[in-house]
Amino acid sequence: MGLESGKHIEKEIDGELYRIVELGITDMGRINFLKAVLEHNGFEVKWSEEPRKKEEDPVTMMIGVSDLTFNSVLAVYGRRLKSLDGKRVNPNYWNQKGDNFDPNYWNEKS
Repeated sequence: MGLESGKHIEKEIDGELYRIVELGITDMGRINFLKAVLEHNGFEVKWSEEPRKKEEDPVTMMIGVSDLTFNSVLAVYGRRLKSLDGKRVNPNYWNQKGDNFDPNYWNEKS
């Protein structure tokens, strides 16, 4: 899901309603990264395995925040989040792409 979708999805995690930040995560490193960034910005974060339709389906996870008004697209592109080292989070940082975390992402050459 990530920044590709502006959908507002709420799901229950451990009996409480959470705004889903990202679905379909297969890497525990991604969960730990998002959890650290979101907690650093003051959000209560929980993650859980997604229910599988078939037993042979791969295990995927979802991560959510207790703030039901949170929208990751608005938070990243609106420059509302800070990284662990105090810089503004941009799309490359959020998506863990490359080493260029220049906050002026629009200047980036493809």
